[in-house]
Amino acid sequence: MSDDRTHVQEFFTARAADWDSRFPDDGPAYAAAVAELGVRAGDRVLDAGCGTGRALPPLRAAVGPSGVVLGADLTPAMLEAAVRAGRDRDGRLLLTDVAALPLRTGSLDAVFAAGLIAHLPQPAANLRELARVVRPGGRLALFHPIGRAALAARHGRQITPDDLRAEPRLRPLLAASGWRMTSYADEDARFLVLAVREG
Repeated sequence: MSDDRTHVQEFFTARAADWDSRFPDDGPAYAAAVAELGVRAGDRVLDAGCGTGRALPPLRAAVGPSGVVLGADLTPAMLEAAVRAGRDRDGRLLLTDVAALPLRTGSLDAVFAAGLIAHLPQPAANLRELARVVRPGGRLALFHPIGRAALAARHGRQITPDDLRAEPRLRPLLAASGWRMTSYADEDARFLVLAVREG
């Protein structure tokens, strides 16, 4: 596990400084995904693997001043980039591993996770940890601002059937981790899976 953590931190540390400038047009996709997550005023929500915090402003707008927004990331450089961008004003930033969140069981209404699942070393256990901190009936969004095919092409690869984000693999993984998938969208412009915490 420590090797996985180190690899993730090295990968994102090397990219943190120019992350936002590499993907400058993703804001509307983040806002639309947050809207589909359906958080409401006063809700408590976590951006898991928040990176530079691009989801924090739309999450704050959705939950309003009475809500709680947390952004958790494993990589200090990404959180530092979030602070430089002023996004720490929209949520409290936590330097932590989503595999062991410092949060009470059932304390959240929703989790938003952009680009996270591909970087989870133990997807079933990690998704169970996200389920642990969400109340029964709470929601999860697994998001990426481009779809699986476009992302694979960006990295010079083809989609393969064993891709963790393929619906036939992801649906049972979520179910085994305490989540019920309610929608699955994999389009050129976005990947968005919504799920509900089973009771």
